[in-house]
Amino acid sequence: MSKKRISLSDQIRRAVLFSGVTRYRIALTIGLDHAVFARFMQGKSGLSVQNLDALADVLGLDVVARGPVRVPPLGKAGRKPKGGRKI
Repeated sequence: MSKKRISLSDQIRRAVLFSGVTRYRIALTIGLDHAVFARFMQGKSGLSVQNLDALADVLGLDVVARGPVRVPPLGKAGRKPKGGRKI
């Protein structure tokens, strides 16, 4: 049986709960409206990457990617770049 993967948002919510710091203080520290942060904590909305990054800093967390990240080449898939001249 495999373990169920816990989402990044759920891991951050757990860290907030166990931080010993009030949600209001955390929201104030990262410059986020308390109502927006409350919706995130309730699982009703997400946060931007910038806000998650600031939240991780406040909580003393490091966000680490698992495995290699494959980045597609720039440009639209299936199209050749414009301006290229065949010789």
